[in-house]
Amino acid sequence: MARRVSTPSSPKKRALPPIGWGAIVALVLLVGGGIWYVNRLNTNEWRHVSKIGIRLPFKYSIHGIDVSKHNGRINWPELRQMRFEELRLQFVFIKATEGASLTDKDFKNNWKQADGVGLYRGAYHFYIPWRTPESQFENFKRSVKLKKGDLPPVLDFELGTNALSQEQVIANLKTWLTLAENYYGVRPIIYTNADFYRRYIKENFVGYPLWIADYSGWTLNRYDDAVIHFWQHSKSGYTDGIRGPVDYNVFLGDVGDLKALCLK
Repeated sequence: MARRVSTPSSPKKRALPPIGWGAIVALVLLVGGGIWYVNRLNTNEWRHVSKIGIRLPFKYSIHGIDVSKHNGRINWPELRQMRFEELRLQFVFIKATEGASLTDKDFKNNWKQADGVGLYRGAYHFYIPWRTPESQFENFKRSVKLKKGDLPPVLDFELGTNALSQEQVIANLKTWLTLAENYYGVRPIIYTNADFYRRYIKENFVGYPLWIADYSGWTLNRYDDAVIHFWQHSKSGYTDGIRGPVDYNVFLGDVGDLKALCLK
């Protein structure tokens, strides 16, 4: 007699317990909310560029760097020819002087070479608060000759002091800026960081074009209605023509705005 083989019954599908569905819904909402939040923050269209090793805000099309003797000898033609995606560097700020007597040893060469390769160029003075503003401006004036098409002179204010009151620091900054404006015939740019902007600049230098160093966020919303023209957003980018990292900046306008800012 043939042996009867019993067929095992198919296992019954078990319903997912309510807590399981709740976890899935929560996960979907969390992921979706995260994507929405990142997109909301990314109004400046940040995107990583492997060529230079950092992310860039692609909302803006005019990018540049700032350099000093610490960047070593620069191959300016190589720097100018570099392309990263559809962009290239278009401006450079170059350290000229510091305090009452120091001159950057590479300034003259960098200044000449930047002009030779067709970059918009600007010269900056590293401000020492405990030196007199008059002597510091004289140092800058001796070294920097501006011409039509150059960016305005820049006062780099990022060094503090306990030797002077806040009022004295502000008054001295105004002296340097006034001397520079009277001599060059254009309102200077103020370079500073978030802390010094709040403590010294925000309420006291209305109308001055600002160059802000801020590596902390996706936007500059916390600066309210400040007249920000340049944003130094990274100090760890790379470019052809320079060995080692370099500061990256972006101009918050178009080519017409940049030309309007330059000396006439």
